[in-house]
Amino acid sequence: MTSATRLVYLGPPGTFSEAALLTLAVAHEAELDPVPTVAVALDAVRQGDADAALVPFENSVEGSVSTTLDELAVGDLLQVIAEVVILVRFALLGRPGGGIDAVRTVSSHPHAQPQCRRWLAKNLPDAQWEPSFSNSEAARRVQAGEIDAALAGAFAAPRYDLSILADDVQDVDGAQTRFVLVGRPGPPPPPTGFDRTTMVLFERDDHPGALLEMLTEFAVRGVNLTRLESRPTGAGLGRYCFSVDCEGHIADARVGEALSALHRICAEVRFLGSYPRADRRVPTVRPTTSEDAFRSAADWLATLRGGHSHPGR
Repeated sequence: MTSATRLVYLGPPGTFSEAALLTLAVAHEAELDPVPTVAVALDAVRQGDADAALVPFENSVEGSVSTTLDELAVGDLLQVIAEVVILVRFALLGRPGGGIDAVRTVSSHPHAQPQCRRWLAKNLPDAQWEPSFSNSEAARRVQAGEIDAALAGAFAAPRYDLSILADDVQDVDGAQTRFVLVGRPGPPPPPTGFDRTTMVLFERDDHPGALLEMLTEFAVRGVNLTRLESRPTGAGLGRYCFSVDCEGHIADARVGEALSALHRICAEVRFLGSYPRADRRVPTVRPTTSEDAFRSAADWLATLRGGHSHPGR
């Protein structure tokens, strides 16, 4: 990514996406351009108009961003290069001189409103909520006089000449949002020991135990899943794919073997990348599924196939 010259993110300026992107070293060496939607951001990468896109992936309160999951599951293949996790704190922003009593309409990204639901019910029970493409887009709409207030990061206030009517309006302190930096397919970053691998699994056919068969390939190799979600494929009711995060890197024997086995039983395995975890958490690996264990087993099998005597391991 050192050669990247244009990075896009969910805008306009003043979003949590921009704040997350600025934590990456590569962002300080590139042109940063806001775009209106996740789909536009990812399509810019697919079409070669951008080197990478930073998009929201999941939130610790509201769960995954379905638009991102669905966009990554279809279309030309993309690959996650890095992830960023940031603490999310919301403020209620309004035009200078106004107060909470004058707020009749509130806007935000659809993922933000549920994170402030109880505060809104208590402090603005009669205010009408209107969705916006992003929190900073909601702030821009307040500046333009289209709505009265926006839920956004407090850092967006000076960008749009707004006042902070109330700070820390989120219902859960310590909420986090995970963002992913997505580029075109290529060799994944080298293993670090604290990696994550993301993929989408498509059933070959719908039959009893289909999901269990997929999960077994991870379990027998000691691969821990950190996220598993079903998403409709659009091919009809009851047809789903599974978006999966697991600990480890595709270069790890346990992860590589699991992917190989899944390729055999699934209609499609869409590999979306292996990359360092933002929390740098090192997985716990049992002795029987360590790299040494897989290497020893491979050596033993090669001995058997070669017809030579072996030590019985």
